[in-house]
Amino acid sequence: MMLGGGVVLLYASKYHDIHNVVNLSGRYDIRGGIEERLGKYIMERIEQDGFIDVKNSTGSVEYRVTKESMMDCLNTNMHEACLQIDKECRVLTVHGSADTIIPVQDAHEFAKIIPNHKLLIVEGANHGYAKHQAELASVVLNFIKEGLKQN
Repeated sequence: MMLGGGVVLLYASKYHDIHNVVNLSGRYDIRGGIEERLGKYIMERIEQDGFIDVKNSTGSVEYRVTKESMMDCLNTNMHEACLQIDKECRVLTVHGSADTIIPVQDAHEFAKIIPNHKLLIVEGANHGYAKHQAELASVVLNFIKEGLKQN
């Protein structure tokens, strides 16, 4: 069930074959936001039916959350995982200051514990970077280019 930045950080914590990671609006506190995203009684619904289907605005199923996937998500310790990221792996965390989905504080938590880390807070950007796409693309592209030069 984990999406986006969290997945790349978990990968980097487990496999040490990558040298550059872009954490785009990743969630540090995995438990945060589950109720807001999936509903107040999510655990009761999963217990009753064994799963829930998450639908988009048109009613199509985007993905299924099972009890097993929910428990895997809830038992993920991002702090411990980030401590396992190779010290040579460069990590860029980008987060919008106006993100209402994942608090900007999560980005600061990553910055505290990932050793080879660069943090960029995009002023005024929401979770989807709606009005900041060009800035986001430029920052990420420059980070990747820098990494290619070093490798």
